[in-house]
Amino acid sequence: MKSKEINDEQFDRIALSISKGWNEGNAKLAAQYFADNAVYEEPPKKQFYKGKENIFEFFGGEKGYSMPMKMKWHNLAFSKESQIGFGEYTFAMNNQYHGIVIMQFENGKILKWREYQYQSSLDWKDFAGESEFETEK
Repeated sequence: MKSKEINDEQFDRIALSISKGWNEGNAKLAAQYFADNAVYEEPPKKQFYKGKENIFEFFGGEKGYSMPMKMKWHNLAFSKESQIGFGEYTFAMNNQYHGIVIMQFENGKILKWREYQYQSSLDWKDFAGESEFETEK
């Protein structure tokens, strides 16, 4: 039996819901898209969380954080065939970061999340410079 697959539209909805959850301090909204055995990592284990419950707690859990999170996607792309998606983002809380995340889906949930990011006080346009483009509004 073939596992449940998602399409481009569903991927965009999931990514936008995760950022909405972070921006609203709603860890439950953001964590619901991760598989029970999901892995969330900034290699090499700079940030590493295994399992949906640990990811939920990393996102703020029931109590949330005293400082709000701010997340904005700049570009999203998804391959239905491989069930792999990419997102380029800006995230701010204690510091601001620009980065990219790679997500692998299985049965309609995120099984693996791997992110690479750079700390920078520059806004997105200045950070990306002449290579800047943005598809998410």
